[in-house]
Amino acid sequence: MSAIFSVKRQVLALLLAFVVTCGPLAAAAQDARGPVTHLPLPRYVSMKAAEGNVRRGPSLTHRIDWVFKRRGMPLQITAEYGNWRKVQDRDGAGGWVHYALLSGVRTVLVEPELLPVYATPNPDAQINAHFEAGVVARLGSCTPDWCRISAGGYKGWTLKSNLWGVEPSEIRE
Repeated sequence: MSAIFSVKRQVLALLLAFVVTCGPLAAAAQDARGPVTHLPLPRYVSMKAAEGNVRRGPSLTHRIDWVFKRRGMPLQITAEYGNWRKVQDRDGAGGWVHYALLSGVRTVLVEPELLPVYATPNPDAQINAHFEAGVVARLGSCTPDWCRISAGGYKGWTLKSNLWGVEPSEIRE
């Protein structure tokens, strides 16, 4: 009897995940809040663990599709179910990850091949460093167009449009 109950619970979890992420309510969910944390969806977080299993559904019984293997990697949470968060990376790859593997520390991914990082949010300012594509940087404050980032002991400002892991309209103090 308990095996039937467990299967029904898993089916309900999958249906809920489908409705939240793919169903007709998905458009209305753009200003939605997570049913568990009541935090905005979607939102950005980072990988706390050095590696984390990415599953097809929100439970340990679901198959592992792949493993994220980069501590600090920025991810976008698109859905919540119990202790599970549906996440995706910059390429749209993702699945369900246990919340304990995630951190609220904000990081971003550098997108251009060679990104100048300036001393002040001004393209005429002194360049402090250049970050290569794929560098994971810690996200600091953001203005409408610029964000302060740091990585490898270097810090400075860069245009927000060069980063993945921060919304275009996002302001951070």
